[in-house]
Amino acid sequence: MEAERRRAVDGSVVEKVGEVIREIERAKHVEQVICALHSLAVLLFPIDFSLLSGSIDEHYREQIVSANVHSANEREDWWKAFYRGAAFPTLARALLLDVSPNWLTCFPLSAKKHVYDVFFVNGLATEVVQVLVPYLQYSGRDSHDVDAVQLNVERLLALCLLDNNGVLKLDIEFAVSLKSEGIIDERLKSEVSRVAQIVASIPDKARLRGPPIFSSHLFFKQISIQLLSGIVERLAISNKSDMDANFLFVGEIFSRICRRGSSDVLLSEFTPQILGYVRSCLSPNNDLVDTGVLESNSESRFWFKIMEAITDPYSVERISEQLLRQLATEHASDIEAYWVLWILFHQLLKRHSSIRSMFVDKFLLWKVLPVCCLRWILQFSVLECPPITNLRTKGHETTNGLLDTVQRLAAVWSKREFVQSAPVEQQAYITAAVGLCLEKMSKEELDKTKDVIHSILQGVSRRLESPADLVRKMASAIALVFSKVVDPKNPLYLDESCNGESIDWEFGLTTAEKGALLISNAEKQTDETGTSTSLALTKDLTHSADSGKGSNMKSKSKKPSEFSLVDPDEIIDPATLNYESASDENDDEDANENSDSTDSLQPYDLTDDDTDLKRKITQLVDVVGALRKSDDADGVERALDVAESLIRASPDELTHLAGDLARTLVQVRCSDVAVEGEEESTEEKRQRALIALVVTRPFGSLDTLNKLLYSPNVDVSQRIMILDIMTQAAEELANAKIIKSKQQKGPLISTISEPQPWFLPSNVGPPGTGPWREISDTGTLLSWSNRYERELPLKPGQVKRGKTRQWSLRSGNIPESQTEWSQNKFPLYAAAFMLPAMQGFDKKSHGVDLLGRDFIVLGKLIYMLGVCMKCASLHPEASALALPLLDMLRSREVCHHKEAYVRRAVLFAASCVLVSLHPSYIASSLVEGNLEISEGLEWIRTWALQVANSDTDRECYTMSVSCLRLHSEMALLASRALESAESALKGKSISMSSSLSQGTIKIPYSNAEY
Repeated sequence: MEAERRRAVDGSVVEKVGEVIREIERAKHVEQVICALHSLAVLLFPIDFSLLSGSIDEHYREQIVSANVHSANEREDWWKAFYRGAAFPTLARALLLDVSPNWLTCFPLSAKKHVYDVFFVNGLATEVVQVLVPYLQYSGRDSHDVDAVQLNVERLLALCLLDNNGVLKLDIEFAVSLKSEGIIDERLKSEVSRVAQIVASIPDKARLRGPPIFSSHLFFKQISIQLLSGIVERLAISNKSDMDANFLFVGEIFSRICRRGSSDVLLSEFTPQILGYVRSCLSPNNDLVDTGVLESNSESRFWFKIMEAITDPYSVERISEQLLRQLATEHASDIEAYWVLWILFHQLLKRHSSIRSMFVDKFLLWKVLPVCCLRWILQFSVLECPPITNLRTKGHETTNGLLDTVQRLAAVWSKREFVQSAPVEQQAYITAAVGLCLEKMSKEELDKTKDVIHSILQGVSRRLESPADLVRKMASAIALVFSKVVDPKNPLYLDESCNGESIDWEFGLTTAEKGALLISNAEKQTDETGTSTSLALTKDLTHSADSGKGSNMKSKSKKPSEFSLVDPDEIIDPATLNYESASDENDDEDANENSDSTDSLQPYDLTDDDTDLKRKITQLVDVVGALRKSDDADGVERALDVAESLIRASPDELTHLAGDLARTLVQVRCSDVAVEGEEESTEEKRQRALIALVVTRPFGSLDTLNKLLYSPNVDVSQRIMILDIMTQAAEELANAKIIKSKQQKGPLISTISEPQPWFLPSNVGPPGTGPWREISDTGTLLSWSNRYERELPLKPGQVKRGKTRQWSLRSGNIPESQTEWSQNKFPLYAAAFMLPAMQGFDKKSHGVDLLGRDFIVLGKLIYMLGVCMKCASLHPEASALALPLLDMLRSREVCHHKEAYVRRAVLFAASCVLVSLHPSYIASSLVEGNLEISEGLEWIRTWALQVANSDTDRECYTMSVSCLRLHSEMALLASRALESAESALKGKSISMSSSLSQGTIKIPYSNAEY
């Protein structure tokens, strides 16, 4: 009987809908459409006819008033039959495709609301969404109709889902549907998943220039607010199955939001609410919380049910990660963060191994989170107890989870591959994880682990060998914590920054709120031609040059570029170069002796301090002899004091002593002869003397230094010092300044009888003309002609203007008869610097392994070669040395080295090659058929692209992008030079080399080839 009644109602509904559609198709006036829709609306919804009577014509008002109206029960039966059958989709198609483009703009506002929008706003939300969303991408023949349909659909969706809490209605409808059926079957799950997918796809299907509310950020934010604000309705449901159904749709929609990359939007609304609830549960004077009371609380179960309903593993991971970051942004305390994680995940952590693996594996080994988040993860998932301040974990038996976690973390942290290839951020993160775990352990617990002690010692040792200061700080921090566990009374301090009780596990790195990490040491440099080049290299590759090169220890320091060449014919007493300050002091003492002060009556100090027995060193031979006496520390100190000044004086004997002096200076052990605390000062004197020796006698000293570089008799520190000296010497030679006398110009032919020289202009001119006078040319060093000028009288009515002042770039300290000129002296010695150093880099011998153990020396060597190329920039020597250097850089052991330190040096050297080569040389090489330079430059481009796409080191990525930019600039300039060469050859009818077409220069990120 009930079934027959339902079928009858269904038939009546379908028949009425067909009648309404036919009336709409036959309508000639908008009032006819309104009356047709009203005749159906009053059968489904309680509508007051007075709301429409005032907005339509009197001829149709009687039809509105006399419309048939159902009782409340009949309306409910018709409403269910209308929305759960085929009637609503049929009428909706007519409303969207016929009424919307043709009649809706003529509807009065009251009519639009009560006889058009009512079918969508007051309908079954699950059916309304499934009908409306597909029409967001409606396509028809008439573009005007398409725009009208899409605009109307967007308006209806915003009205139904956002303005009238339609998403919350969807949640309630699914809960009611489950209550009537009693169980959650696969059909219901499938329907919930389908509707959630449709709702989440609205921002993707909306028009690009549609309403801003349909942007992903705003739309998902409104949805999240709706679902979370419905806490009262969800808490009112007491039945467990009802609650499961109520959260089924919430879990699905939250999973879709996370899948579409908007987990941060969801958690920005989610986190403050649950954090506020936890703060309300905590007592201000007591951090203890009764877990039983907290677990039985209905609001706690509400938050847990939300997480339980999210079954997608990826969504759970994204929500968990974003939750931790949001808690850090909200400045949650350790106890607050712990209870937030406990409410959401404590049951899931016990039931599902995937949740535990997410916390103890992914969040500890693969992710990089703020240190506070790391502390919360360890407290919740490893220690599994609240962080109560008055409870000390050390000395008590910890769970096996802590020991297993420490063992896994230490094993990963100590691997050489991890130290070499892992990003610095991840290394700092895992270092902090190891350190925080060690802080919670005692010596007895540490002894229970299998290989933790060995792994920690191995990891500390490998990090102390790293050239990166930040990596060495990580080793120092772990060593300090480890020493406190083993012997709390004797902590091991390897770094001055670890002096305090607490350790900065962030290691000075900035948070994500400030952008990139402050580990980039790339520096903008500008070459001599004015081209801006980003030749970046880590600060570990460079040593800051001493600002006092070439100056005595007791005199005012000067920059290396300020040294002037000494006249070789001038007679110089070397002793006066070192003891000028002493003579000044003697003058002051004489003046004091001649004064009338009573101090002169004091008795002389006649004690013998042997100062008169110390012979002053004034010869380089004595310097060499003193340096070889390693047992005479005072003599070595005095020899280093005068070595640089004597070398800068460039005596004749220096040519014969350059090799022995270089070898002796390298082999001096400054730490053995210097006074405690002054080792750095002694080392600086030694390095400045070596730099002066290389600058003044390059060939003689470089031959010895290059042999010592690969000698088994020197250690790593001495090899690094040799490379640093060669680098700074090359820069000084490239920036040398010399003083040249101004050429004196005079008459070429002497005149005796003639009143005026023959080369002067004629004196003919208007009355009042002044005499001719010669003008000196200051712009060039050599002039083949003389210029003269004279003053002319003013013309009638002419006003005399002020004089124009000419400002000179010449230094005021230089006499008028001299001019200061800058001369790059390095290209002459470039081959002596580079070629011998490149010969033995890949050979492994006793004590020398640049490709393996001594990778720091390899990085220094490559950096030195890059600096040499930059110093020889745009000179012919750079073109000759570029190919051997590129062959070295292209070797797989170098460009694909495991250490990022070496790869950075290779990128720097490759950038220097691009800067140093003249575009005309590249063009001429291609014209002549020399394909080696083209292949080398193409390797730089492809390798830099590979580094930019796949290298894990942030600094390598930055430098590779800069290298690509330099390559594109070089290719552009070379292509222009090549085009001009082609046009010149075509004008002379000269055929070009047949191999020119095989050489190409590609500009990155473009399709152009030259």
